[in-house]
Amino acid sequence: MNEMVTIPREEYDRLRAAAEDLADLQAHDRAMSGLAAGEEELIPADFANRLLNGESPLRVYRDLRGLTQAELAANAGVGRVTVAEIETGRKQGSAGTLHALAGALGITVDDLLA
Repeated sequence: MNEMVTIPREEYDRLRAAAEDLADLQAHDRAMSGLAAGEEELIPADFANRLLNGESPLRVYRDLRGLTQAELAANAGVGRVTVAEIETGRKQGSAGTLHALAGALGITVDDLLA
């Protein structure tokens, strides 16, 4: 039952590269489908860089949405001071608070914890 096929290394490398290219194309297609369906969004590079540089995700997404701390707090049903404390890292925020903030921003709680 163990059938073995021997192929030249060059052919093996070509087949592996083709398989990786196919996987990349499939990932691209899934991402584009998510964008078209409104399930995903593109983040402008300056905001993505702020996240990568360790800035508070809450502040970055709030700025991306064009909201003040007071507006976000009102939309989420939490206090403005709570938003400020989470953005500055003085507090982490309860699960309920993070869920409310994420909902008001149209993101997941995981996005806030990144």
